[in-house]
Amino acid sequence: MEITHDKTNQRYVLDIDDEKALVEYNIRDGKMYLVHSEVPRQLRNKGIGKVLVEKTFEKLTEEGHKAIAVCPFIKIVARRSEKWNTIIG
Repeated sequence: MEITHDKTNQRYVLDIDDEKALVEYNIRDGKMYLVHSEVPRQLRNKGIGKVLVEKTFEKLTEEGHKAIAVCPFIKIVARRSEKWNTIIG
């Protein structure tokens, strides 16, 4: 599963079985705010949300961004990981 950065629409997209899971963000004052995550209904409760968020964290870190989690689910994933809880605010 590969994640792509759709800069035009300010989101990270994970393609799975012809479906799209996504993390949307906004940029304000030079900071990236992760405001929404969404997994298609038929793919929920399979761990896809966590994979989506962690791949988003990896990609934005590779790109040199620092991010602030606004979405409650994204906050939970960041807090539960020693790797991400110091990088994602």
